[in-house]
Amino acid sequence: MDERTFKRSNQHASVIGLGTWQLGADWGDVDEREALAVLEAAAESGVTFFDTADVYGDGRSERIIAGFLAGRPDPRVTVATKMGRRVEQIPQNYVLGNFREWNDRSRRNLGVDVIDLVQLHCPPTPVYSSDEVFDALDTLVEEERITAYGVSVETCAEALTAIARPNVASVQIILNPFRMKPLREVLPAAREAGVGVIARVPLASGLLTGKYTRDTVFAADDHRTFNRHGEAFDQGETFSGVDFATGVEAAAEFSALVPEGYTPAQLALRWIARQPGVTTVIPGARSPEQARANSEAARLPELSEETLTAIGDLYDRRVREQVEGRW
Repeated sequence: MDERTFKRSNQHASVIGLGTWQLGADWGDVDEREALAVLEAAAESGVTFFDTADVYGDGRSERIIAGFLAGRPDPRVTVATKMGRRVEQIPQNYVLGNFREWNDRSRRNLGVDVIDLVQLHCPPTPVYSSDEVFDALDTLVEEERITAYGVSVETCAEALTAIARPNVASVQIILNPFRMKPLREVLPAAREAGVGVIARVPLASGLLTGKYTRDTVFAADDHRTFNRHGEAFDQGETFSGVDFATGVEAAAEFSALVPEGYTPAQLALRWIARQPGVTTVIPGARSPEQARANSEAARLPELSEETLTAIGDLYDRRVREQVEGRW
């Protein structure tokens, strides 16, 4: 699989990575044996970038990755985690002492002395403008606790603020055919600054697989049930902020655009990966089959101009109004 580089940190990532929220919590139950099988299938398919967070299953996702890598030492895998969501979301909690504590816990969970990439996990907006916060992150690098740091954001404005910071290696943002706003400002700014872009929620919480109907019911412990209107965290993390009924209808139209040899999910992933400035796309997977299919998207033929135009038209007609004013 093709690999791209985070220019500021000189770290690598396969163009299709693996998001591991599903292996921790909030997507229904995935037992540890199946989680390890997902990691194995992804690695065998050429994935060299795993994204996790200390809050996914309260560290379960990090520990599962550690168990996998312990049995399969592979210096080609870049592991990125996130920190900050295990405490009250106020700017005062984003201080060096807490960073060290959170980092110590993640290093224990991951079984490493130095974490490849640590990202602030969608903190309160004022955090992105705090010199003290980024001085503290620089200290973690100087103390050789982490190799590099980045941010995970909810809005394009937050992304642009972070990109202006000289030592931010990456920005993680929601980007998919139902969330196109980052294409206009965030990706060009990141390219110019040499900041990597990690595209998350690439399938709009599964909408873009085309498998759901208005009658689909998700498990009670699945965020697609309990966070549909932003009850637990930012609404944009669930179905990319698109209301479910609209999303299902738009996804049916999206599925009708799928070229021969593609699945709807692979079309979404291929569309994201081809956007200039994207370093890696991090779909999740609940089964080895999903992990392999996601990875295969990187090897499929280039999309036609007709298909690309139709995807843009669908977004403009059905989705843009719901998401662009908020994120």
